[in-house]
Amino acid sequence: MRISLLMIAATACWVVGAACFHLPVRADDVDPKISARWQLEPDESVARVGPKGILWQFNYGKNFSKPCFHPVALSSGEVLTWNQPPDHAWHLALWFSWKTINDINYWEENSQTGQSAGETTWSNVDIQTHDDGRASISMDLSYQVPGEQPVLTERRTVQIFAPDENNQQYQMDWSSTFTAGAVDVILDRTDPADKPWGGYAGLSIRFAKDLTERQAFSANGPAKFNEHSRHRSKSPALDYNGKIGEAVGGIAILDHPNNPRYPTPWYAIRSGMSYLNAAFLTYEPYTLKAGEFFTLRYRLIIHPDRLDASALKAVSTAFAKQP
Repeated sequence: MRISLLMIAATACWVVGAACFHLPVRADDVDPKISARWQLEPDESVARVGPKGILWQFNYGKNFSKPCFHPVALSSGEVLTWNQPPDHAWHLALWFSWKTINDINYWEENSQTGQSAGETTWSNVDIQTHDDGRASISMDLSYQVPGEQPVLTERRTVQIFAPDENNQQYQMDWSSTFTAGAVDVILDRTDPADKPWGGYAGLSIRFAKDLTERQAFSANGPAKFNEHSRHRSKSPALDYNGKIGEAVGGIAILDHPNNPRYPTPWYAIRSGMSYLNAAFLTYEPYTLKAGEFFTLRYRLIIHPDRLDASALKAVSTAFAKQP
C-alpha cells in the first residue's frame, strides 16, 4: 500500500494514505477554549476532537483487518461503539464486511493469524478535512483470496458532517460502488432458516458494552425481538438506542431508495451484545455478473435521545430526495 501525506494549510485540508490505530484523548489534552479540532495521526487515523474528547475517529491502517470508525461518540462524550470485543474480535465498531464471496469467508478471522480466508485490502486513501467540521473520506478496496486476483472491487466515499446548530446530532453519508471482476460474484450469508443468528453482512455497528435500556425503532414502529433476541424486518430506516452513563442516545441507519432490495431488511441483536446491520442479503444471496456493478448508499445519524417512527420517516424522506 503506497502511503502519502500532503498538508495544505490554506484550506486546512489533508490527504493521507494508510494505517490505523486508536489513540485515546485525555480530558487535559483538549483546550476548553477550542470548541473542536482535528487530530491527524499520519499513517494511522483521523479524528474530530471536541471538548468532551473524540467525537469520531476513522481508522484505516494495516493494524486493522478492515477500515472502521471507532470511537463514535455522542457530542456529550459518551462512546457508542465497541471495537474488537472479546466475544467477536472481528467486530470493528462501525465497519463494512461481506460474509462470503463465492463461498469464501470474509467475515470471521482466524484467531492465530488475525486474517479471514478472504482478504480485504485498500489503497488510494484520500481524507479531506475542513474548518467547519466536515470531512470527506474516499478509498479503493479489493476483495480476493490471498495471492489471487480480486473477485470484487469497491469505491467507497464517506462524508461526515459537523454537529447541528445545537451541537447535538451529526451524520455520515456512506456510498460504496462494487464491481465484479472477471467472474460472476455471489454475495451470501448464513441462512437464517438454518441458523437463528444468520442473515448478516454489510454495514454494521457493534454498540458499547455498557449500553443499557436498549430499544430499536423502525420507520414502521417499535422493533420486536424474537425469542433469540433477534430482530428482522424491512423498513427505510432503523434506529438502535439506549442509555450509556447518564445519557440516552443511539445511531440510526437510513436506506436509500436507489439501493438494491429497498427497503432493506434489518438485522439487530439485543442479547449479550448490541448490534445493528443493514442486511440486504438476509433473505437471499445476491449475484453480480462479471464486470457489472451496483451501489449501496446509507445515511447514519448519531444522536441523543431516541428516534421514533415519525422521526425516522421524516429523516428518511429527506434522504430519499438526495440524488
